[in-house]
Amino acid sequence: MTTMETFNLLQPYKIAEETFVIPWALEAPPVGHFPMNSMVIRGSEPVIVDTGAPAVRSQWLEAAWSVVDPLDVRWIFLTHDDRDHAGNLLAVLAQCPNATLLTTWFSIGRMAEEWETPINRCRFMTDGDTIDAGDRTLVAKRPPLYDNPTTRALFDSKTDVLWAVDTFAMNVPAPVPETAALSPDEFRDGQLFGGRLVSPWVALTDARKFGSVVTDFQHLNAEVVAGCHTPVLRGPQIPEAYDHLRRLPDMPPWTEFTQADLDQWMAVAESSVPPEQPRPSGT
Repeated sequence: MTTMETFNLLQPYKIAEETFVIPWALEAPPVGHFPMNSMVIRGSEPVIVDTGAPAVRSQWLEAAWSVVDPLDVRWIFLTHDDRDHAGNLLAVLAQCPNATLLTTWFSIGRMAEEWETPINRCRFMTDGDTIDAGDRTLVAKRPPLYDNPTTRALFDSKTDVLWAVDTFAMNVPAPVPETAALSPDEFRDGQLFGGRLVSPWVALTDARKFGSVVTDFQHLNAEVVAGCHTPVLRGPQIPEAYDHLRRLPDMPPWTEFTQADLDQWMAVAESSVPPEQPRPSGT
């Protein structure tokens, strides 16, 4: 298992049999960092789950191909078309000529604003659809929280690994591979903050109806939960995270940072810049 001593961003680490997370993190002052992960399932028909952010394209591709030969990849599961999930999609499609893109009709339409997705290489997966990936069955599932209407989570019934996409999103003081490295307060506060940040509409939902969606998702009985914006969850932290989800409809929305906050941050930044040194005469 990857430890804090061996954990490095953009270095894949194993989370289950033949299953690897490619970790990245985005500094997000003043709340710490947000994980920006993707996943690779090796298996007999390898699967890329989301394609990383374009800001680290070359490093991400190098990390992915350190786990699997791109010519062996058979499936690319795109959870949704946001840039942090689909940012390297065209590069992955180009380097994985034998892969089929698992996506949705709406995602293809939304991505058409920037590029033309090769429709002949696509297969649509709606909520509840399954894919036979050789040595495992993969299930697409709409998660309880999402920031994009096309979002689908992915459950691997062979390893009981759930890719929860943006559900369980959280900020962390510093990048870590697993939530077990966080204190109980950091875990709780991160879950409650991240959920309201990525899905502010949750405050508008009926708590009972939302709770039934959470329960349905929980009935996948995942033993390992990974996601784009969370360290890996295991053991008792999984039901705890679901309990935090159920609290969200009854919580006030997160209050966004304002221009006054930005002005304050800029003032602090400017005050910390050393004064300009006088230039030598004659320059």
